[in-house]
Amino acid sequence: MGTSYIYDAVRTPFGRAGGALAGVRPDDLAAVVMKAIVERSGIDPARIGDVIFGDANQAGEDNRNVARFGALLAGLPTTVTGVTVNRLCASSVEAVIQASRAVESGDADLVLAGGVESMSRSPFVVEKSAKPFPAVGNQTMWNTAIGWRMTNRKLPTHWTVSNGEAAEKTARTWGIGREAQDEFAVRSHRLAAQAWADGVFDGEIVQVPGAELARDEGIRDDTSVEKLAGLRALFAEDGTVTAGNSSSINDGASAVLIGGEGAIDAEPLARITGRAAHGVDPDDFPTAPIEAANKALARAGRTWAEVDVVELNEAFASQSLACLAGWPDLDPAKLNAHGGALAIGHPLGASGGRVIARAAHDLVARGGGVAVVAVCIGVGQGLAVVLER
Repeated sequence: MGTSYIYDAVRTPFGRAGGALAGVRPDDLAAVVMKAIVERSGIDPARIGDVIFGDANQAGEDNRNVARFGALLAGLPTTVTGVTVNRLCASSVEAVIQASRAVESGDADLVLAGGVESMSRSPFVVEKSAKPFPAVGNQTMWNTAIGWRMTNRKLPTHWTVSNGEAAEKTARTWGIGREAQDEFAVRSHRLAAQAWADGVFDGEIVQVPGAELARDEGIRDDTSVEKLAGLRALFAEDGTVTAGNSSSINDGASAVLIGGEGAIDAEPLARITGRAAHGVDPDDFPTAPIEAANKALARAGRTWAEVDVVELNEAFASQSLACLAGWPDLDPAKLNAHGGALAIGHPLGASGGRVIARAAHDLVARGGGVAVVAVCIGVGQGLAVVLER
């Protein structure tokens, strides 16, 4: 087996639902990052062995294999194939993992991975009757942007609670109070705002033509624990999970160029040394990254004492704090040192590529080290990779 490297990683700024990127189709968003990463690397696009892109919803303009359509819109040759993968919130991490396996097995020399999501443009849908001429009656309309829909009634009802209710359960189980969650959310906004101001993200950001953003739209400089304390709990009368300590609904895209040793005439950002998935009960999904990361580190032959950087997708503050508690050997200052999804946003299919990009670029800025990237996934999964430089 060979070795897989990240040669470049980019993302768009993330827009709010209904914000600056809401007028951009998801296949066009995907094309933006695909075209940018090919141009930045200077490679002949015909050398790309495959395009693997994650996308969680796939119910609207991102249907019918958005990876392939994004590649065509980006001007890649028609000989370059594309496949869309779906592991919900970790879809673009899954894309990177599949790309690394293809490279390491020798199936491809270069693979373009990443993900996209336009939660603004995710459509409302209704079920189609099994009868060709159904009787007139009421139909249920489903919002495909996020959450359960058309749930199979054979599943236990406690498995199909909303993600927010699962986050509440996590807060209760792990003894995480409202103030701690709000403090963590404020930290995320403060660090993300400072990172943009300091130019930390400059090397990984590509703009969407006609919808340029100075930074991620969800960052709130003026937020505070006092302000967040005034928000009501959304998922339980006596709950602690609010809009302020939960990630938002967003639009964006990310791309990661994966290749073997010497695949292009450039120094890699990082090497992929560990990968792992872990499953739990669906209503316990917030804590699945704990064991996913532990497994990935073990497969990389590393321990938490050797880790320098951790990028954990912040679906909820309670989820992030529970994962921190589950990694007792991790210095909390190493987690999301430049903010996370509570501030930056969480366009489902694109978030994994964002955290991988951030970890890889951070290793370059540090001059080397070990990074862990982890994402929790609705319906009870966690996914993690280990990067080294």
